[in-house]
Amino acid sequence: MSATTKNETRIEAVPDLPVIRIIREFDAPPARVFRAWVDPELFVQWIGPRSIDTTVETWDVRTGGEYRYTARRDDFEMGFYGSFHQVRPNERIVQTWGFDAEPDAVSLETLTFEALEGGRCRTVGVSVVESLEIRDQILSSGMDVGVNEGYEKLDELLAGQQ
Repeated sequence: MSATTKNETRIEAVPDLPVIRIIREFDAPPARVFRAWVDPELFVQWIGPRSIDTTVETWDVRTGGEYRYTARRDDFEMGFYGSFHQVRPNERIVQTWGFDAEPDAVSLETLTFEALEGGRCRTVGVSVVESLEIRDQILSSGMDVGVNEGYEKLDELLAGQQ
């Protein structure tokens, strides 16, 4: 396969709904992209901004499973947790997502993996939050930096596995 191309990440607010949609294409087939999401050793290599180190405490990726991981930078630490409601290999993950700093702000996330021509994959993540206000707070929080840098790291990881 050729060198990794620059794939753009689209982060969209769904008008009049407390929904955020993140769309991204990867230069790898769905099975490899899915594996990077569910294998904890791979997940910690790409999730979040480059300035953060991630440690997994609990990782049971299956329908009915749960997860917990911690992101750290210097003296800053934030924990994330949730439950896997549906895991369909190479196709779909439905999970809750929460973080320690805002325990009442749990979202429901659906991530799909779509095969594209040329052995590529498109992921579409849809997050439903409690209110438009929370959606707008998330979008203005700088989360785009973590999403974009994380997906760039995932591109690099996938390119290294070829």
